[in-house]
Amino acid sequence: MVDQETLDITFAALADPTRRAMLARLSEGEATVSDLAKPLSMSLAGASKHIQVLERAGLVSRRRDGRQHFLALEARRLRKAHAWLQHYAAFWTQALDALEDALKEDTHD
Repeated sequence: MVDQETLDITFAALADPTRRAMLARLSEGEATVSDLAKPLSMSLAGASKHIQVLERAGLVSRRRDGRQHFLALEARRLRKAHAWLQHYAAFWTQALDALEDALKEDTHD
């Protein structure tokens, strides 16, 4: 199981639609801060603040080439969050199966 602090940081970073859009873009490959800011119509400073949150959460890594900063998706933390959610999938499945059975019984009466 994943530690609670890691989950808190990860889900807090994922809670913002701008950051999720940035991660979606990074799932296609490396990007610069400008690449991430442009489609979101935001300033570089605004984009940088979101990127810092993603970096602190371990969802994004940065490499520098001269003056340019390239960002990449780090899926390790996403896998940990997925594993945590998956732990509860059995419960959801059981609950939905029970609901389906109850509805079938109700329609047969």
